[in-house]
Amino acid sequence: MSGEPTVQKDEQKDERPVLRVLTPHATPEEIAAVVAVVSAVAAATAPAAARPRRRAWNHPALLLRTPVSHGRGAWRASGLPR
Repeated sequence: MSGEPTVQKDEQKDERPVLRVLTPHATPEEIAAVVAVVSAVAAATAPAAARPRRRAWNHPALLLRTPVSHGRGAWRASGLPR
C-alpha cells in the first residue's frame, strides 16, 4: 500500500485532449469555429437510428375495404380467401 488511490481499469478516463491548438495566435472565436465544424461533421457521420419495421398485420393497407364483387357467383366468391 503506497497510499495512492487505486483506480480500476473501467474507471480510468482518457486524459488525452480531443483537439489540440498548435497555433499560439488562434483567437477564441477561431477555436470555437473549429470546434463547431468538427462536432457538426461528427454528428453528420453518426449512424441514424433505424426505424422499427412495421409488422404485416398492422399495415394500414389492410384497413382498406376491398371492392364488392358483383355478378354471377359473387356471393360465393365473397367467402373465399383472397
